[in-house]
Amino acid sequence: MAGFLNFTKDKQINKVVEIEIGLIIPNPHQPRTEFYENDIAALAESIMQNGLLQPLSVRRRDNMYELIAGERRLRAAKMCGLTVVPCIIHEISERHSAILALVENIQRQDLSFFDEAVAIEKLITYYGMTQEDAASKLGKAQSTIANKLRLLRLSEDERELITRFNLTERHARALLKLGSSADRLNVLEKVVKNNLNVERTEKLIEDYIGRERIKASYKTRSKVFQNVKIFVNTINRAIETMQAAGISADSKKIQNEDYIEYRVRIPITK
Repeated sequence: MAGFLNFTKDKQINKVVEIEIGLIIPNPHQPRTEFYENDIAALAESIMQNGLLQPLSVRRRDNMYELIAGERRLRAAKMCGLTVVPCIIHEISERHSAILALVENIQRQDLSFFDEAVAIEKLITYYGMTQEDAASKLGKAQSTIANKLRLLRLSEDERELITRFNLTERHARALLKLGSSADRLNVLEKVVKNNLNVERTEKLIEDYIGRERIKASYKTRSKVFQNVKIFVNTINRAIETMQAAGISADSKKIQNEDYIEYRVRIPITK
């Protein structure tokens, strides 16, 4: 079936043509990391009943065709046994193809919020866009883009737990209030164990932060107290040294409401 490659290029560009499935290779910049078999199976059933209504988008790459958009449709077409699929061939660069693949997937509602954040980061990091550029390209507010990117502060372990237990993006954003990964994992375990909704998770986090502040305050006061004890011990040792030398020095501790007063008395030798 090499004849699919023998069409005049000009006649193929931006027109719907049928291409052998075996000639289509995946897009290396595909942002989606999870494809649910049930969804693919449902789409395959629809294709068997109604055909593939929306063509795939591809670009030429050597003697093959690289997928730009339509990974789920391609998988479903393979599942239901199709050997050829309708495609639109675009004459675009690898960079433009990658950007289109990312944008097309980001705009889909069923892309996970972590995959969406990673895709947005690629647009900015790899393809030189600003947050404002990405927001304009995706039709989102710049503040929305910034909030999506903040999710990537969560570690791989944290993201895996959030994804595995179907927690929401609001759960993930709430966890960002905690300063360390250890704290976040500690709270995550409680959220999962008790099946906490967003509101209860936020309350748990606020309580956790409050307790940590109290602990920090105790540590600070403990350090101050230790410093005071060192100072008092230094005074006592100095008095003991003078007394051992035959000087009748002494000290007196006076407890006041707001402070402690130490009076040291050293006789004047004549």
